[in-house]
Amino acid sequence: MLSPLTRQLIEALTCLQGIGPKSAQRLAFQLLADKSRSKGLALSQALLAAMEQVGHCTHCGIYTEQTVCELCENPKRDARLLCVVESPADVAAIEQTSHYQGRYYVLQGHLSPLDGKGPEEIGIPYLLERLRQEPIQEVILATNSTMEGEATAHYIATHMDRTRIRCSRIAHGVPIGGELEYLDGGTLAHALHSRIVLAT
Repeated sequence: MLSPLTRQLIEALTCLQGIGPKSAQRLAFQLLADKSRSKGLALSQALLAAMEQVGHCTHCGIYTEQTVCELCENPKRDARLLCVVESPADVAAIEQTSHYQGRYYVLQGHLSPLDGKGPEEIGIPYLLERLRQEPIQEVILATNSTMEGEATAHYIATHMDRTRIRCSRIAHGVPIGGELEYLDGGTLAHALHSRIVLAT
């Protein structure tokens, strides 16, 4: 029989995406098994500080403790390039490649009318205003390759001034090291449609 506080800890851990009851129980027991409780206390302090102090950058929407994040403040970032993504996790993934040196705009998800998420709810009006006000020359739409992600990219592309700003979409298709026989039909069709001409 688990104590009330142990059950409360397990239930709290199940709120995390991908953590089911068994995983939550294992994590809880691991934290409680530490005699000094230093790991659990460090986790609780970091969690409390993050919940109280981390918000969204007023310019791009990424998580930060400042009003404007370090990426937006960095003068070395190319202000002519703007990459539009669905979440802060997408920014982290792109930054890990070290191949992009422009700025970002983080949507708060994707268009999903059934869930009550229209253009206003995910911040598209502010994005379009930013495109009008800043010297941006290219917008890279890096929304997910899902129906909702594609619809979101299409909506943005059709509502921005494409006579002044170039609009591009990240490529989707065959992964490096992937073999064609193991790809699903949708991925392969997208790869064929987005093929590029090789330099001679």
